[in-house]
Amino acid sequence: MNSPILDYSPAGQIDVSEEIRRKGLSAKLKTANIVDAMGKFHRHRCHLSDLVSPTPDQVLFGPVATVSYFPTCHDILPSERYNFRRLFEEATQDSASGRVLVLASNGHPDVSLAGGTKLSLLASHGLAGVLADGRLRDFAELSTCGFAVYCRGESVKWGGEVVTPFEAGRPVVVGGVMIRPGDYVFADSSGAAVVPHEQVLEVLEEAHHVAGEDLAATDGIHRADVPPQQAG
Repeated sequence: MNSPILDYSPAGQIDVSEEIRRKGLSAKLKTANIVDAMGKFHRHRCHLSDLVSPTPDQVLFGPVATVSYFPTCHDILPSERYNFRRLFEEATQDSASGRVLVLASNGHPDVSLAGGTKLSLLASHGLAGVLADGRLRDFAELSTCGFAVYCRGESVKWGGEVVTPFEAGRPVVVGGVMIRPGDYVFADSSGAAVVPHEQVLEVLEEAHHVAGEDLAATDGIHRADVPPQQAG
């Protein structure tokens, strides 16, 4: 029997007003703030480390659409059915804009999952970016693609002989972290965090409190280090 919690998949377009609020809350946060805030709600792992990016100055934030990969076998997984474009369309359906495409390699983090040509679909459909649990090709091209890109590294070798896009719109595991369609990903140059869709507003608000507390603590330390005669 399937779990309705694991099978959650958002339907329809993203609520624009709610998404503006979420994006506003995510501004000026760091991944560490999200992870600290998540720790006040959950014990499970939510962070991803050792990510590489051709767009390290861009923050990736948005609700997730998933595509998972499977070892290539042309007899079982014919390319006319199991290909990136078709699985991308299944994952995003009619609500692609603003989403984060998560590519799950299922144990093949050193294999290329896509490159500039395939990922150009993200720009044409208005996605926020991609988080790949594998390598990507064409970093130079992706650095000017207009969306945020985080992955396990760059590859110069096509990965289709090793893995094939297999399933879309299902929960995946990336780096030991469960990610469901509709959950939120936040990623910057320090790493990434995954937030359950049910609590994204609460976590973002708590992350702001965490960031404020950190800033106040740092300011207090600096003030304590200033000699009395220099204190204003």
